[in-house]
Amino acid sequence: MAYAPLTTIASKLVFSLSTCSILLLSMNASHAIQVYKSIGAHGEIKYSQHAPHNGENVEMIEFRSDGRQTDAGQMANRTSDSPDTAPKDAEAQRVAQLEARIKEQEANANAQRCQSLRNNLTNLNVGGRIYEMDASGNREYLDSREIELKRERVQQAISQYCS
Repeated sequence: MAYAPLTTIASKLVFSLSTCSILLLSMNASHAIQVYKSIGAHGEIKYSQHAPHNGENVEMIEFRSDGRQTDAGQMANRTSDSPDTAPKDAEAQRVAQLEARIKEQEANANAQRCQSLRNNLTNLNVGGRIYEMDASGNREYLDSREIELKRERVQQAISQYCS
């Protein structure tokens, strides 16, 4: 009969431990924090504890009480939308933008060169005294033969750059 109170105490202890563990497990699951990730009107990413009003482009993320995501293993199965492709796509987009900017700058420089050549041809065709500056800064006037040679070179350059 002395063993009966020990078994009763042991069964009460097992029952209370199992009840505590069930409560702790349910408390751990109930302490998950819900965060809403949405895209704002101007394209910015917003995080909030409250669901956004528009309800479009909303992703709910649950965090455990220790700060980790409850579904942290979901990224392992992603193939097409993996985060590794996003930087590559962003990098490719940045490279494409830089190449487009370089092409635009080259086109602008070519247009300026073309306009300068046409202005030079106009000056050569108007006539009058035409000169060039030498290395020391003195004017050297061109004769008609030199003007004609310059006119031919400018016309060749115009046909090359201004097509």
